Amino acid sequence: MVEKRDPADWMQLPSDDRILETLGSSDLILTPAIIAKNIDVSREHVARRMSELEKHGLIEREERGHYQITESGEHYLTGDADFSDGSEN
Repeated sequence: MVEKRDPADWMQLPSDDRILETLGSSDLILTPAIIAKNIDVSREHVARRMSELEKHGLIEREERGHYQITESGEHYLTGDADFSDGSEN
């Protein structure tokens, strides 16, 4: 069972959650285009949101255009981190 997540004010739900869930469940390094196809939103929207998620440490860029979830991102997904004030606690 997933614990209650505490998103930061800057997060856009549900798209940020869906991006993180896709990266977290696949355990793969993915591109914005692949994620967009799987969550049925535009590649441009996913790319913008991934930029924000990277800026806040929830995902990391492995190489140009390829991303994976970070430990902080995994903690957010399991409800083990509180980002409601903008930082992980």
